[in-house]
Amino acid sequence: MNRQRGFVLLAGLMTVVALVVATIFAGVDALGGSGGSDQGRRDQAAASGSGAGARTPVGSAAPASADAWIGTWAAAPAGIEPGVPHGHVGRSIRNVVHSSIGGTAARITLSNLFSREALLIGHASIAVADSDDSGRHESPSAAPGTMRLITFGKKTSVVIPPGGRVVSDLVRLRVPYDTDLLVTVHTPAPGGPVTYHPRALRTSYTAVGDRTRDLGGAAYTESAPVWRYLTAVDVLNRRARGSVVVIGDSITDGIGSSYGAGHRWTDVLADRVRGSGLGVLNAGISGNRVLRPSVAAGKGPSALARFGRDVLGQAGAEVVFVELGINDIIRRPNETDPDRITAGLKSLTRQAHAWGLRVVGSTLTPFGGNPRHTDRLEAVRDRVNDAIRSGGVFDRTVDFDRLLRDPYAPDRLRPDYDSGDGLHPSDNGYAAMGRFVDIEDLVGKEPALL
Repeated sequence: MNRQRGFVLLAGLMTVVALVVATIFAGVDALGGSGGSDQGRRDQAAASGSGAGARTPVGSAAPASADAWIGTWAAAPAGIEPGVPHGHVGRSIRNVVHSSIGGTAARITLSNLFSREALLIGHASIAVADSDDSGRHESPSAAPGTMRLITFGKKTSVVIPPGGRVVSDLVRLRVPYDTDLLVTVHTPAPGGPVTYHPRALRTSYTAVGDRTRDLGGAAYTESAPVWRYLTAVDVLNRRARGSVVVIGDSITDGIGSSYGAGHRWTDVLADRVRGSGLGVLNAGISGNRVLRPSVAAGKGPSALARFGRDVLGQAGAEVVFVELGINDIIRRPNETDPDRITAGLKSLTRQAHAWGLRVVGSTLTPFGGNPRHTDRLEAVRDRVNDAIRSGGVFDRTVDFDRLLRDPYAPDRLRPDYDSGDGLHPSDNGYAAMGRFVDIEDLVGKEPALL
């Protein structure tokens, strides 16, 4: 081979390589590239907000209008499920979740956030649950004709990298408003620790073997009040406005409300906005703090660290509601500088504003009847609430403190609003909170004030 011919062959090879690389990048952009869409920018925010929690753009299957994807349900990953260091090997996990808004198709997000090992999902499925007249039967059985197999990049299995997450392809399924859904995954091989949400207040199920397509629930003999791997369900709804994403602590997680009854304040809010085109997504984590992480205790990364993933990364996010700060005060090490807490809350508002989202936030609720209460910590709460009421923290303020407090003892919850621990509201308290939010604060179009 002479030198000239060698150069010709080398140039040809380089051209082929360039074409292959260009094709790869075009394919990645088609699957999950941001382009100029709001959803693409929010995917970028999710990536920047939590490092390893970046959205994995496998099988995103975005429609022509990416904004037609609306979150109908979500749960924030809070930590590692104890007792299963290698996962639920060879089992099917059937998560029972509840929709807030309906649609003509669905997709799911699965997370492997807290594992250092890759997670193999052998098969996955989604179905409408077969429920009784109350709609909250928590049945592991599917309604006839609703079982659908889920694919990822047109494949029935997917590997989620360590610390990553994956979005499924579009699934043709009519999802009703206000109904239970079954999202089932089969994990055939060891995959490291399980990323989960420990305070579901709903019963989910496991079965031996690949039972992802079982219509009946007979094989699902084990149950637990947690959600595993699943962090979001989105629906295709071209008439929807968007979703309200609520980031909070145990008061948003619903601790103190009746188990399995759907009595969180966010559930009440979802009932109120039904028909307005809004979904309601609950990103609360019990014990969560604005400033400090507690992943090892199952209380999640700090709100500052998880905001990009758990809020800005949600499909169709339209407005943010912040209910946070009390755990910074009452959990050790106690934060006794109110300025640090308000600075953290302001940082959340700035992050949301950067993505064009309005922020509604609440005052910190009373805890005078709780054993952790002291006069010094009460003074910190009062200072934070004064700052929030001044209008310098959020775009709109909902004064949950004044709503829930006992008029005869303002540092305590009203007796009928107290679940019994002096900190968490009762069903009546949560119902009052859900009714107290001004819907106009959620649907108004004027620009943010801050």
